[in-house]
This record gives sequence, C-alpha cells and structure tokens, in this order.
Amino acid sequence: MSPTFHSSSFFIVFLVLHIISSLSNADVGTAARYSPPYLPSECYGSEATQFPSSNLFAAAGDGIWDNGAACGRQYLVRCISAEQPRTCIPDQSIQIKIVDYASSAVSPASATGTTIVLSDKAFGTIANTSATLINIEFQQ
Repeated sequence: MSPTFHSSSFFIVFLVLHIISSLSNADVGTAARYSPPYLPSECYGSEATQFPSSNLFAAAGDGIWDNGAACGRQYLVRCISAEQPRTCIPDQSIQIKIVDYASSAVSPASATGTTIVLSDKAFGTIANTSATLINIEFQQ
C-alpha cells in the first residue's frame, strides 16, 4: 500500500467520523406553544427589547432552565415529528432566544412539561399551529 493511499484513507475515515459526530450534537425533546401576553418574563421583566425582531423566542422548560442560566441562550430548533402526520414543516429550522421560564410564564403553554415553549410565531414557522405538542431536535 502506498503512503498516499494510506493518508487518503485516513482522511476519508476522519471526515466520515467528523460528519457523524456533528450530526449527533443535537438533543431531542418536546415543544409546546404560547401566545401573548409575553410580558413580564422571568428573564428580563417588562423590558420589551428582550424579544428578537424575528419574534422567534421561547420559554425554557425545567430540563434546560438551569436556574435561570438559560436566559439569552440561543437554540437551533426543528420539528421532527408529532402525533398527527404532516404536522412538521419539512426542512425548516429556526433559531430561537430563551426569554422566559415556562413554569412561570404569564400565558399558559399549549402543553405542560415540555423542553421548550415556543412563541406562536416560532411554533408556526416549524409546525402546523393546530398542533399542541411536537417533538423537536434542538442544539445550542
């Protein structure tokens, strides 16, 4: 075997392993949605500038709240499945900002005990809004 072939094989194996590991960086959880009013929030009180201009934001569930350390974190989120077929919008991902704690949010969530509670706009961007609960893949 030539040294060139050996180094090329090593590179290909390394590249494949890197791609596989980068695909597994995401976590899986559930998401609900909530509607206005969104203020005051647990993270920023009544400060209206806390919301991104895209209105893609969320309240953190207990699993990611981390005693408030989740405030301001950004997550890439996509819908992967739901109880009803064709609920998820295919190939659609969003970047959301955590602005609240789901357990103390002013507005009730469409489902309790979820990983993330998305704003109406965020939820509707990745899933059919008639759904109350979706399964998501998310990563910081």
